[in-house]
Amino acid sequence: MIDAIENNLNRGIGLLSIISDEEYSNVSVKPYHSSIGIHMRHVLDMFDCVFCGLDAREINLAARKRNTEAEQKTEMGLAYFNQVISKLRSLTSEDLNEVVVVSDDLGLGMITTKYTVASILSQAHSHAIHHFASIGYIISQLGIELPDADFGYNPTTPKKDVLA
Repeated sequence: MIDAIENNLNRGIGLLSIISDEEYSNVSVKPYHSSIGIHMRHVLDMFDCVFCGLDAREINLAARKRNTEAEQKTEMGLAYFNQVISKLRSLTSEDLNEVVVVSDDLGLGMITTKYTVASILSQAHSHAIHHFASIGYIISQLGIELPDADFGYNPTTPKKDVLA
């Protein structure tokens, strides 16, 4: 599980390694005018919420830090990725089976439920893939090539041959 999540996060690192700060922070793409950096920071914030709540076994997904430097500067985004991956690598099998209380605002106020650490990390991983797909749209509009063919694809999504 950790390897799969790290592999996906490395796709983000791959993209940040080949784009400029201007491309990373560009908010010109319609309809939402969000940048690659905003999506990357948001993805990493979710993982950060998990790690910040582990010791207390209380994770608040609404308590995101929203570090604007991490969404505007590729160097800061890369540092954030590396920080998250380092914390991910430090987890043990026992850690993954721990039960934690997770709170989030689902649109009608805060909801609290129990997860295992593995299940919240699995959710964060799926969330990252979803946002990477949104980033795929943004980078296509900016004329940037996908860093790899699986960027933003959920492994369970059937791939169709694209007609040339």
